[in-house]
Amino acid sequence: MENRKIHVVVVTGLSGSGKSTAIKAFEDIGYFCIDNLPVPLLPQFLSLCEKDMPTINRVALGIDIRGRSFLRDYEPIFESMERSGYSLEIIFLEASDESLQRRFSQTRRLHPMASADTHLRDAIAGERRELTALRSRADRIVDTTNLSVHQLKALITRTYSLLNDKERLSVQVLSFGFKYGIPYEADLVMDVRFLPNPYFVEDLRSLDGRTRQVRDWVLRWPEAEGFVREYTGLLFKLLPQYINEGKRFLTIAIGCTGGKHRSVVIAEQVADKLRTKGYYVVLFHRDILLE
Repeated sequence: MENRKIHVVVVTGLSGSGKSTAIKAFEDIGYFCIDNLPVPLLPQFLSLCEKDMPTINRVALGIDIRGRSFLRDYEPIFESMERSGYSLEIIFLEASDESLQRRFSQTRRLHPMASADTHLRDAIAGERRELTALRSRADRIVDTTNLSVHQLKALITRTYSLLNDKERLSVQVLSFGFKYGIPYEADLVMDVRFLPNPYFVEDLRSLDGRTRQVRDWVLRWPEAEGFVREYTGLLFKLLPQYINEGKRFLTIAIGCTGGKHRSVVIAEQVADKLRTKGYYVVLFHRDILLE
């Protein structure tokens, strides 16, 4: 039987930070999801998937402080999984104390570490302390303080739907506008606001960077051509290093003021250059319709 390498995402973090939303997002993009599976059962579960469920290649597990043995058991089990060749990734969700207090108050849910004589604020602080070591081990930390349920789901969907079974690294090239905020999922952020702005050219203002007119205008400037050449040259040196470190995906965010002209043109140029080197690239223009 062919030995399959299952990609396992562990979704954990502070209670009230959005784990249920994240698990639902993973389920929607085709992950086999289990919420609150006891960690000691994880190796047996993965073994069962390999032997009897050949269609399962991606698994997302929601694990939190409710399974108190988790904090005692996870480290040796995770290390054993990695030695066995599983692709393991830990996502740690968190939010500010004020945001968590507000969420628990609005839903009237009881915090898992709260009791009759424990204030909610103290329960949140206690959980944060207990999860310190796990947080430091996480591959990705997502602060959901300013994210709505829909924004968190979109972040998970955009990022993890890129992963594929055949490629060692999936790259998302993302254009955005700084006026709308830096993308939360960005690994590398580049600012191209130093380039001349087509917004101030009347015939180009209503168009976007996907059009030939805007693309030709942006790329006519020597600094644009030079930037694309030098930045992609840097990426060609960095990406093999990320692969060697076992990174499965990378989000490269390129921003201008509104995310409609310069960043779109440059993002498309960078994506094309990466594809010529054989990288699996998905291009996404976040703010192109907001201007």
